[in-house]
Amino acid sequence: MKKLLLLFIVILIFPLQSYAFDGPLLVRNQFPLFLTFNVPYPEKAAIETSFSAGFSYSSVYLTDNSTKWEMGLDMEITEVNLRAKKKLKDFIEVAIDLPILSFSSGVMDGFLDSYHDTFGFPDYGRSERPENEFLYEVRRDNVLIVKGENGRIGIGDIRLALKTPVLKSDPAVSLQASIEFPSGDAEAGFGNGSIDTGLAIMMDKNFGEKLKSYLNFGIVFPGDLKGYEKVKCRDFFYGGAAVEAAFWKNISLLGQIFIQSSPYPKTEITSVDRTAVLLSFGGRYYSGGNSFEVAITEDPNTSGAPDFTMNFSFKRRF
Repeated sequence: MKKLLLLFIVILIFPLQSYAFDGPLLVRNQFPLFLTFNVPYPEKAAIETSFSAGFSYSSVYLTDNSTKWEMGLDMEITEVNLRAKKKLKDFIEVAIDLPILSFSSGVMDGFLDSYHDTFGFPDYGRSERPENEFLYEVRRDNVLIVKGENGRIGIGDIRLALKTPVLKSDPAVSLQASIEFPSGDAEAGFGNGSIDTGLAIMMDKNFGEKLKSYLNFGIVFPGDLKGYEKVKCRDFFYGGAAVEAAFWKNISLLGQIFIQSSPYPKTEITSVDRTAVLLSFGGRYYSGGNSFEVAITEDPNTSGAPDFTMNFSFKRRF
């Protein structure tokens, strides 16, 4: 611990050559009840031409009910998200996201029990169910809304976004409009069966040569959830903040927080109704026009988010 503290002090004192900043971690909320509603992820304001592939693995546990709702979620989620962005004449960025999802019983329950015990994090009551047993059912008034299948792989809802710069100086500011198409199976939890739209404002701000911050604020207008039965959903707000520290030429460290409200009508289940908070830490390695990143995300508010997520991403800039 003392050696790590000494290394951190040395990094802050001695100037090291920095590398170009590349935005927040490519992390989005994989909570399955929110995942299908044009769920945003923090982005930089600067526009670019790039291709990225993200791999995320999350563990979710929520079993609760109220007078009207029954929520049963005990699963691990694998997502491969393919993103392509194209800059058009320094005026606009066109982006498309293709998510590929799989829900499964997984293998992480034993590890997560030890992990939460060691660090004192809440576990949603995971220890009350058998290890690695799959459950994904949502009901209202005892009527089935969504029922997932163990091990099934499917395409999620495809997202299209347009971003245009408003300010290109420091800070840089951009506006973004997005639309998500109902390409995923809503009954199985891969989509919501409706078109969702969203608006966002993004800002990048430099703090010297080694630090850069990113801020996002937005609103999403989700369509109805059209599973086995229809659920009218609410507009929700979100915000994100990230800091990237480029202490080395090819390596940067990142920390970020993401907050969103619930798209569901009031369920009287606190883990769904309360604001979701995702806290992420990670690092990024640059090699030419490529970058590789790894991140871990926790759920400090025990609401509306996976209790643990691992992210690995690759990006190629053109």
